[in-house]
Amino acid sequence: MQQSAVPELAHTHTQPIHWLATATALAGVVALSAFLQPGAATAAQAGPDAKAAPAAAAPPDPADADFPIDCGPAEVLVQKKASGDLDGDGRPETVAVVRCDAGSGTPPNGVYVLTQAADAPAPRVVATLVDPKDRLSVTDFALRDGAVTATLLGYSSPDVPSCCPDEKDSAKWQWKDGAFIRSTPPEARSM
Repeated sequence: MQQSAVPELAHTHTQPIHWLATATALAGVVALSAFLQPGAATAAQAGPDAKAAPAAAAPPDPADADFPIDCGPAEVLVQKKASGDLDGDGRPETVAVVRCDAGSGTPPNGVYVLTQAADAPAPRVVATLVDPKDRLSVTDFALRDGAVTATLLGYSSPDVPSCCPDEKDSAKWQWKDGAFIRSTPPEARSM
């Protein structure tokens, strides 16, 4: 092994005091940043033309809804829900994925859109996106940018057991011209 021709410099070896000084400086920066925060962001306009924003309406609660699904003695189970303004009227709607709480097996899902007037005692179903009679299970459910998306698992024939769906489809619903229009997202694939 060849030795260096340059003598070792004393300042290249760290000592505990160096680590202590670094830790103290870092703690000071963190503490200072806790006190120097920007002001709260606001979206309100200032000036004589400023108007108060309307109070946000609460989205319909699917627990209070009467869904058009026949579960016999079993209860209706709301598996997933999402809320947002789907039709652009300024009031939120709620989309609920429901099924019968059968206890075993794979009961099919229904996907329903709920709305509620300000003076109504309970929300009402205004659209059925997936009917339980179609024997579909819903996964990857979301509501974004005014659109409802879901992955639908189904069966190629009545002979396929309920445990094992053999078809997969992606669906997207958007409010257009007074109705929910279904389309297939570009990334949709089949099993």
